[in-house]
Amino acid sequence: MSTLRRVSSFLSLVKFSHTVFALPFALLGFFLATLADGVVSGRKLLLVIACMVFARSAAMGFNRYLDRDIDGKNSRTAVREIPAGTISARAALLFVILNGAAFVGAAALLNPLCLALSPVALLVILGYSYTKRFTYLCHFVLGLGLALAPVGAYLAVTAHWALLPLLYGLVVLLWVAGFDIIYALQDEEFDRGEALYSIPVQLGTVNALRLGRLLHLCCAAVLTYALYLQLQLYPEFGWLTVVGGVLFLCLLAYQHSLVRPGDLSRVDLAFFTTNGVASVAFGVISILDIYV
Repeated sequence: MSTLRRVSSFLSLVKFSHTVFALPFALLGFFLATLADGVVSGRKLLLVIACMVFARSAAMGFNRYLDRDIDGKNSRTAVREIPAGTISARAALLFVILNGAAFVGAAALLNPLCLALSPVALLVILGYSYTKRFTYLCHFVLGLGLALAPVGAYLAVTAHWALLPLLYGLVVLLWVAGFDIIYALQDEEFDRGEALYSIPVQLGTVNALRLGRLLHLCCAAVLTYALYLQLQLYPEFGWLTVVGGVLFLCLLAYQHSLVRPGDLSRVDLAFFTTNGVASVAFGVISILDIYV
């Protein structure tokens, strides 16, 4: 296999394009911290991005490694790189170890607090892959893993805790848990047959969709309060931030119109496209608002 094809296979293994879900929130956390700190450091920005990429690559690689036998049994996932034989299980595990070590190294270059918390972050994001084997709350653990992005980015700059990035972390947790429940509907019957845990297996399709809507309603409430607090604390933000928040919430509502019991044909559109656009639009508009 050529080097280019091998790199492409590893990027596909970890769904590198899906970094777009949490990265805008991490960048927002970073720029909020720079407003509090008064200094924009290009070095720290690059390290924050590196931490995001390394942590997510380790998490996704480990998920694919751990689930390789399960994926091979599921017609939807049998084409993934490890069960398909494109990447060996050993190579995937080495990839996980290297990315995990790189994440800790990048965190160490930020500040001592980030270094101290890096093993905790790895425990959460790697531990998620085990949760479908024993709890239907796995969707919330995934949400928690991505929720670390805005909080960690803020700590990278300031090295202290603050309410606003924690609120954005909660927004991400509720948002991700809600859309991951929708995504898991595709495997409801397979997961039930393999004795795997998920909310669709536990509650059924109709109630799972209802819970997804409830979580996104809670997400909307927390985001509304976070935006209110942000406008109070930082005069740099104005009407553009409100526009970004409204757009994000509209796209959240839109994805629920795409998926109905008995019709899961547009799950990928709801999961990948809509949520990706929502995150990027909100993050970019909010950050632009600082400078406009």
